[in-house]
Amino acid sequence: MSETGSVAAHFKANIVLYGALAANLGIAVAKFVAAGISGSSSMLTEGVHSLVDSGNQVLLLYGQKRASRKPDPTHPFGYGRELYFWAFVVAILIFAIGAGVSIYEGVVHIQQPHAIEDPTLNYIVLGIAFLMEGASWALAVREFNRGRGEQTWWQAIHRSKDPPGFIVLFEDSAALIGLVIAAMGVWASIHFADPRIDGIASVLIGCVLAGVAVLLARESKELLIGEAADPVLIAQIREVLNGNPCIDAVNHIRTIHTSPQAIFVAISADFVDDLRMGNAETLIEELEQRMKALSPWITSIYIRPEKRADAMVW
Repeated sequence: MSETGSVAAHFKANIVLYGALAANLGIAVAKFVAAGISGSSSMLTEGVHSLVDSGNQVLLLYGQKRASRKPDPTHPFGYGRELYFWAFVVAILIFAIGAGVSIYEGVVHIQQPHAIEDPTLNYIVLGIAFLMEGASWALAVREFNRGRGEQTWWQAIHRSKDPPGFIVLFEDSAALIGLVIAAMGVWASIHFADPRIDGIASVLIGCVLAGVAVLLARESKELLIGEAADPVLIAQIREVLNGNPCIDAVNHIRTIHTSPQAIFVAISADFVDDLRMGNAETLIEELEQRMKALSPWITSIYIRPEKRADAMVW
């Protein structure tokens, strides 16, 4: 593939990240300008929120690049799981910076309220931001639905092995909720002549970000520790093995994602006693070919002949 084609393929594969990055950078600048002119706490909080989201997209793109490195003697299964590390870092940043700054700024504004002089610019920026975030959210939903299949949204998120997809979805959802809260905070603080409400809106935005960060951290932690392949794929692998007359029993099938698109499979099977070594080698090659045909993500297979009584089954 040519360098131009490689760049195009990379951009297409990460269109959700690039779309979110472009939207968040533009929105962050507009929000900070509006916050500086109007003195709105919730608008400043939203600016920090968009800036953190921009940084998160950069980290995920960096993680994608690091994870794409080829295997070497130090990391024989590649670097794919490094992406899961950066996804966990993103969750920490959302919690520590996004939620932390938002709640702190809100508390300060409640203690030292500052009236919003003119909300017009705030409403304009919030409206434009809502449209841009909405477009980014729609793109993230479309890409996520493409691989969701028949699963519910929560099942798809919980079983997903590709953090950028669900992280951007969570971030954009939190951003849209935050924009609604900010708009309501600006309106209520003026309508009720109480600038403290704007600070309360900042605290609420921080709580939304904290909740999202906890969910992302939990999902990223599971991937970082090592998650098994999809149960449907594991069942298909078992069918391949059970359907072979040379196998008396399948002791266990253990899988782990070494990257979003790479699965290592370890199998313990009890072969028939009269199977010759040469025939066993041919049989194992055939089984591996059939299993790899089930999914292009299966990159490595280890099959261990082992008596049922001697195997650890769970």
